[in-house]
Amino acid sequence: MNDLPRGNMNRLNQRIVLAKVGLDGHDRGIKVVARALRDAGFEVIYPGLWLSPASVVRVVAEEDADWLGISILSGAHLVLVPQVLELLRQQGLHHVRVVVGGTIPEEDVAPLLACGVAKVFGPGSALADIVHYFQGERKHEQNPSSA
Repeated sequence: MNDLPRGNMNRLNQRIVLAKVGLDGHDRGIKVVARALRDAGFEVIYPGLWLSPASVVRVVAEEDADWLGISILSGAHLVLVPQVLELLRQQGLHHVRVVVGGTIPEEDVAPLLACGVAKVFGPGSALADIVHYFQGERKHEQNPSSA
């Protein structure tokens, strides 16, 4: 059973873990995003506030997630996100794609993308844009020849 591939980007309902990493205690926005993604047909897991990078990766593995969405408003994204990405790699969770949202200054987007983040949603990102991004990625993964 250990030889089975992890994650399943071809299933209709992709699993998305949305996480608050570090000491950021504001979660209204992530709950709104979670609701929008659920309404769009995604399976969303929100494990709560104040998670360590190791805790987030543990949830991703336990939930067999396809995606990890990290919300950070504290300004610690250039420290915490690379830690999470490294832990995902160490755990063999290479299939998990990561998006980041929150108060991310424009000058920090390129370093996040360079370290392996798939997409950054900054301040003012519309819910429709977030949902459309995941829907587009789901369609691409289900039919890669259409890209």
